[in-house]
Amino acid sequence: MSKSLRLSEKWFRRGLWLVAVVFASFLIGLGGTIVGDLPKVETPLRVDDFLDRAAAEALRAQVKAARQAEQEAQTALEQAQLQRSKARSETQGARETFNNWLAARSVTQRAEQDPEVLARTLALDELKLAERKTQQAVEQQQQAALDARQAAAATQERLSAMEAEGYVKLEAERRKVELRVFLYRLALTLPLLAIAGWLFAKKRKGTYWPFVWGFIFFALFAFFVELVPYLPSYGGYVRYVVGIGVTALVGRYAILALNRYLERQKLAEALPDQERRKELSYDVALARLAKNVCPGCERPVDLKNEKIDFCPHCGIGLFDHCGACTTRKSAFARFCHACGTGAGVKLAQE
Repeated sequence: MSKSLRLSEKWFRRGLWLVAVVFASFLIGLGGTIVGDLPKVETPLRVDDFLDRAAAEALRAQVKAARQAEQEAQTALEQAQLQRSKARSETQGARETFNNWLAARSVTQRAEQDPEVLARTLALDELKLAERKTQQAVEQQQQAALDARQAAAATQERLSAMEAEGYVKLEAERRKVELRVFLYRLALTLPLLAIAGWLFAKKRKGTYWPFVWGFIFFALFAFFVELVPYLPSYGGYVRYVVGIGVTALVGRYAILALNRYLERQKLAEALPDQERRKELSYDVALARLAKNVCPGCERPVDLKNEKIDFCPHCGIGLFDHCGACTTRKSAFARFCHACGTGAGVKLAQE
């Protein structure tokens, strides 16, 4: 059809299509913001919302206390181990000194040193006793750390079991929230799609068609981009069913539109030639002729064949002769291309 338009009209139409695209982009931006904010309608969910708050807090406090006790016991154990190492070192050093002294005494065999032997032995026993006490302290702290660790593990296990049940409930509630948010989106996009369908059927060729097409682009984007990805899956059944439904609706519309078109064509082809011409728009007729199809029935016709003046399919006149210069011209031309005489001159002379 662009070949039959005036140059300025072509650019105006391109500008209006740009208006439609820009209008659609702003609508899409607004729609995307609204759709993105829809989840905020629902209260954010946490696992604590599905637990016995008092019991959960008590268990968490017990776990915290046990962890703290374990940490304290571990710190005390490290100190006790350090004291034990120190006591062992002192005992070992004293034993070595005592053994050296005994070796020296066995050489000298001095009886007056017997009391010192007893004193050194007593001191060594005291160091050994201190070492045993540090060993007992280490064992005590090890037991305390083990008890705290086991208590924390047992309490944590109870808490984990409680939270596992809460997560199951949380996941179920999240699915419900996702379904509700999807229904919000559906309630927003379906009316837009219905309005877009009505505009396409009734207003797409009207005066304000750029805004009509902009809204149609926006509605299609809202449905197929901002809604379809959020379709609940349920194993793919929902998406397949929705796909079948959309395809069936679009296919039904296309079939009905085709049948209506064929019916209109049959009725039009039954009308006299002059009445059929009145029904045809000048621009539409030129656009169809530019595609080498009959303006009346839209079937292919060899327009380059100078022997064909009428459509062999529907009989509408395609070429006639100028009333002034008798030049063969298009029957749909308003003026003769050879002399510029109007198409109605011939009828006036007759």
